[in-house]
Amino acid sequence: MSMATGTDTRSPARHAADSHDLIRVHGARENNLKDVSIEIPKRRLTVFTGVSGSGKSSLVFDTIAAESQRLINETYSAFLQGFMPNTARPEVDVLDGLTTAISVDQQRMGGDPRSTVGTATDANAMLRILFSRLGRPHIGPPSAYSFNTASVRASGAITVERGAKTKAQKATFERTGGMCNRCEGRGTVSDIDLTQLYDDSKSLSEGAFTIPGWKSDSQWTVQVYAQSGFVDPDKPIREYTKKEMHAFLYGEPVKVKVSGVNLTYEGLIPKIQKSFLSKDKEAMQPHIRAFVERAVTFTTCPECDGTRLSEGARSSKIKGISIADACAMEIRDLAEWVRGLAEPSVTPLLTALQQTLESFVEIGLGYLALDRPAGTLSGGEAQRVKMIRHLGSSLTDVTYVFDEPTIGLHPHDIQRMNDLLLRLRDKGNTVLVVEHKPEVIAIADHVVDLGPGAGTAGGTVCFEGTVEGLRASDTVTGRHLDDRATLKETVRKPTGTLEIRGAKTHNLRGVDVDIPLGVLCVVTGVAGSGKSSLVHGSIPAGAGVVSVDQAPIRGSRRSNPATYTGLLDPIRKAFAKANGVKPALFSANSEGACPTCNGAGVVYVDLGMMAGVDTPCEDCEGKRFQASVLEYHLGGRDISEVLAMSVAEAEEFFRTGEAATPAAHRILDRLADVGLGYLTLGQPLTTLSGGERQRLKLAVHMAEKGGVYVLDEPTAGLHLADVEQLLGLLDRLVDAGKSVIVVEHHQAVMAHADWIIDLGPGAGHDGGRIVFEGTPADLVAARSTLTGEHLAAYVG
Repeated sequence: MSMATGTDTRSPARHAADSHDLIRVHGARENNLKDVSIEIPKRRLTVFTGVSGSGKSSLVFDTIAAESQRLINETYSAFLQGFMPNTARPEVDVLDGLTTAISVDQQRMGGDPRSTVGTATDANAMLRILFSRLGRPHIGPPSAYSFNTASVRASGAITVERGAKTKAQKATFERTGGMCNRCEGRGTVSDIDLTQLYDDSKSLSEGAFTIPGWKSDSQWTVQVYAQSGFVDPDKPIREYTKKEMHAFLYGEPVKVKVSGVNLTYEGLIPKIQKSFLSKDKEAMQPHIRAFVERAVTFTTCPECDGTRLSEGARSSKIKGISIADACAMEIRDLAEWVRGLAEPSVTPLLTALQQTLESFVEIGLGYLALDRPAGTLSGGEAQRVKMIRHLGSSLTDVTYVFDEPTIGLHPHDIQRMNDLLLRLRDKGNTVLVVEHKPEVIAIADHVVDLGPGAGTAGGTVCFEGTVEGLRASDTVTGRHLDDRATLKETVRKPTGTLEIRGAKTHNLRGVDVDIPLGVLCVVTGVAGSGKSSLVHGSIPAGAGVVSVDQAPIRGSRRSNPATYTGLLDPIRKAFAKANGVKPALFSANSEGACPTCNGAGVVYVDLGMMAGVDTPCEDCEGKRFQASVLEYHLGGRDISEVLAMSVAEAEEFFRTGEAATPAAHRILDRLADVGLGYLTLGQPLTTLSGGERQRLKLAVHMAEKGGVYVLDEPTAGLHLADVEQLLGLLDRLVDAGKSVIVVEHHQAVMAHADWIIDLGPGAGHDGGRIVFEGTPADLVAARSTLTGEHLAAYVG
């Protein structure tokens, strides 16, 4: 047997496993996608661009990431799948070459009052273990430091079976929790203002209740109190005896007979707490939310001083610091403190905790504290908090999917975000980013541009290739990629000022500032410098302010632009008047609903652990209304045809002729004004993109009477081409005599301002001061702040 000598210089044949370097999508039809087919390179950074509503999220999140998640879920046992969210396979012909997808979206973090930055990122869990091992005095296991765990003690007899005999034994059970008993771990206690619930000069039969929806004569809720026998329904409330008043306000639940029907009676305060206070305030109807804001005041818990923790948990300390102190520190200071703890017995724990805390600092969130309620984070902050757990991950060959990761970031912070995205890619991962910012598009290895328009005018791939190729292409994104706003030649003169004195909300340091009125004033500064605290937390009440914040629009698949904006009311009345019938017939959530699908338009079949199936209702063919309702017409159209119109078509339809409805036309005008002319009136809110929801909210608030508009990052989710339209809208508001105050990071909006207030110089305790006030031209000339430097570079 002879040995071969020398080396073989031929290149080895490529291994079959190395040939799968593309994610292939063919025939994607999710939402508004029109048979999209593309190939995305793996282990590269691909940016998806296009106007808001062009189908970016439908392709990246609802098709690629959704199918990857669905396939992973199918690997679990049928038992486990029963507990998981069931998603149907996306509408697509072929999806090939997928890897495990990790989605980091813009959904705001849970608004649960007990959810904090610490609980959402596992940092609290590690701190609790640390204090249970090193804290002195030792008070118990990690649960003793948790504000979500109450202390429990129980004792009694248990029956033990041994062979054929049974024996009773005494047993005691005890669990030490860290929850403050007074506020139940919420940090705040609520007081109910009784004067907002009833008029004590009247009796129940005279209609004493002032709670929305509580009518005296017929309403069951009111009759329960009047006929309970605990109080005299004909006596004014202020004349109740002590016993009657206690039963009226705090009575325990008890069965009573009202008009021959068995109902439950309970005191007014527990009743209000269950029916109003246990619900999410954002999801309430506007008049109910206004009532709750009037009737309930939240104050810091006097017992735990807002720390949420019991006295025992606060007494246990490491080097003079309790767990409450640690959670209240800025995370960068906490990281410094953890670094100074050299304790060999808990080294692995300290390493993991330090890594998590340093990830916060690295991602630009070092200014947050672990006890910050999760619901108060902005969209951009929430998204970066979700990124924390992936930064130090050892996983490779994963697909990371990001939805506009630069939202809420100052140009100075965008560079750091870019570095993180490139680091994830360089570890061998596929990074897919939906983004509008030119700074992020510039670092892409591959660009996919969707469009050409939004809604039904979008859903096709207009360009695929490099950033240079995009610049040269004639797509909307290509044309606007190098757009740079110029500084205004002349700025408007203020007509007055809004005075803020000694503002100390969150990290503000006794700020005094005069905000000019009658002009476009932009408040800038790095994330966490105190902009929202100044604008939302310090503007005096009663200044006639209409505030449009970043809180998300909530709505089920039954809500649509027509119901959300109140447009459906004048339309229903117009149909009812033209046909001489009740308005309720023209609501798919009321009398006019198709009985088969209850007005949903689809019939949903739950298949247990398998993905549920929804099929268009055969009776109404997805139109949601009874056949008899569709026989009534207005201007030659039935109600389902009107809801299928786009805003632009409907504006034309309700302007003149038989269907002319001024109230509907005014609302449609505002929707067109904010650039939503392409949306259909009946499109479910659940299918709208982030940018579309933001503008829908703006359109609703524009109807409110007020002289000062406060907008929080109105460019969030907007394409470069749409920013131009937004600037036109802001100009029209100011020219109509309104004062507009905008919290914004987008340089085009800064350049367009009449006056700039810049906060900083840094974030958290490095911020909270005014570092510049003046015109954009002065800011560019001085270049004395981070904002000034970036704005100067932008306008060239």
